[in-house]
Amino acid sequence: MSAARRRRVTEANPARTAGLVLVGISVCHLLNDMLQSLLPSIYPMLKSDFALNFAEVGLIALTNQMTASVLQPVVGLFLDRQPRPYSLAFGMGSTLCGLVLLAIASRFGVLLFAAGLVGLGSSIFHPESSRVARLASGGRHGLAQSLFQTGGNAGSAVGPLAAAFIILPHGRGSIAWFTVIAAGAIVLLARIGGWAHVHAASAAGRATAVAHHAFPKATVRRAIVVLLALVFSKYLYLSSLTSYYTFFLIQKFHVSVQSAQLHLFIFLAAAAAGTFAGGPIGDRVGRKAVIWASILGALPFTLLLPYANLFWTSVLTVAIGLIISSAFSAILVYATELIPGKVGLVAGLFFGFAFGIAALGAALLGILADHTSIEFVYRVCAYLPAIGLLTALLPDMRAPRDAKSEEEWEAVTGGEV
Repeated sequence: MSAARRRRVTEANPARTAGLVLVGISVCHLLNDMLQSLLPSIYPMLKSDFALNFAEVGLIALTNQMTASVLQPVVGLFLDRQPRPYSLAFGMGSTLCGLVLLAIASRFGVLLFAAGLVGLGSSIFHPESSRVARLASGGRHGLAQSLFQTGGNAGSAVGPLAAAFIILPHGRGSIAWFTVIAAGAIVLLARIGGWAHVHAASAAGRATAVAHHAFPKATVRRAIVVLLALVFSKYLYLSSLTSYYTFFLIQKFHVSVQSAQLHLFIFLAAAAAGTFAGGPIGDRVGRKAVIWASILGALPFTLLLPYANLFWTSVLTVAIGLIISSAFSAILVYATELIPGKVGLVAGLFFGFAFGIAALGAALLGILADHTSIEFVYRVCAYLPAIGLLTALLPDMRAPRDAKSEEEWEAVTGGEV
């Protein structure tokens, strides 16, 4: 579709089109994170097929995480300076190529290259897709980010199930079947990139004219450090649950593996619900209030968890999932409003940092568990939400749906809401 024809179509009902774009980019986030999560799900298979030791498995994980997390801020900064909406399709193409190589690899070096390609796809996707989600938000940036994040969380949960029911029974070659999903996502992302290309320039110009804040650079830097500390506390604690919750239940309560997996699913479902709720609530009551409640508010429940019986353990983890998972959308939108015009850099920095903390945290907590016990890990991690006290150092922002939001939305829709 030509640019002129695409413009005529979207101008017919710009608000509806922007809503469809938001849903589309959230679905693509689901597909991207599902494909990304396939790799760690098949580490045991790769270890067996290639007779790898744990150090070599760790090198694969490191290669993937380095490209997926460390590169994200770099990619985000570059795309802030030179927006490339069509890079979304390119990023998914990198993931597709990585999956093909994983399916046909015959040497360890090829596995490393494939892991790097899969990670590179993620590092390109997240900064630019966050920009598109904000562009299509209609000024409701919290809701848009929550919907976008929920798609990613759902994808991360589906990936291991897909690996368990498709790849493990049919062998490593069946990874190639998932390239069909990647190809479909490329087509959808190309269309979304076309919409973003048409609207991004005018929206950027209008937003730049009104996007400003009165905070000195020192205050902004301090706020970003505080926000990263809050992300550290959130993702390190979540890593303790997503990685070791089943072991904790089996060891302490002697439940079956199936029962432990069910409890983990319940927690992940609560976390997904909390992720979706955080953004819209932030649109109404303010980001800082949500950050206060979602980080520090989980502290009473995390302190009780190591000492509860099985029933109350389930109840407490649901509460923890709902509360603590609502933080990230609010943190990301708050940081984006704190540094106007740097959506890619902010998204890359915070997504990359979150991914890195989750991966590093799982490894360090595993070492701690080996030298102590799983229960000791949860007693130590219980204090992590206390880092939420640092929220007091964050400056108060303007009301979420303010003149800036309205100006950006008018730039996207041509004044039609």
